[in-house]
Amino acid sequence: MSGLSKMDIICDMSKFAALKRSLSSMHVGGMTFTQVLGCGVEKGTKEYEVDENYEMELLPKIQIAIVVESDRVKAITEEIKKVLYTGHIGDGKIFVYKLENMIRVRTGDEGTDAL
Repeated sequence: MSGLSKMDIICDMSKFAALKRSLSSMHVGGMTFTQVLGCGVEKGTKEYEVDENYEMELLPKIQIAIVVESDRVKAITEEIKKVLYTGHIGDGKIFVYKLENMIRVRTGDEGTDAL
């Protein structure tokens, strides 16, 4: 049995359609999409400059959560990076977590069987 990993992807809302198509083409079985507000070290500015006088501005983003087999994380991460990359601040972040277990409530299936 392969392990499970959860991936949280945070990116600009304009990238959602392309990312959804890409994940679907890689046979990612499901996702949870949440609209969020946030900013990184750049504090919401379009171009980053070190200045402590900037007011933090929360920008609209999306957060997509998916659960995949751990052995697929690298390939999926590379595909996500291709879709999101512009070379500018705000391209997004990908967080990867190891999961101990996953349980499908309706059937009682656990682990990869629950995918």
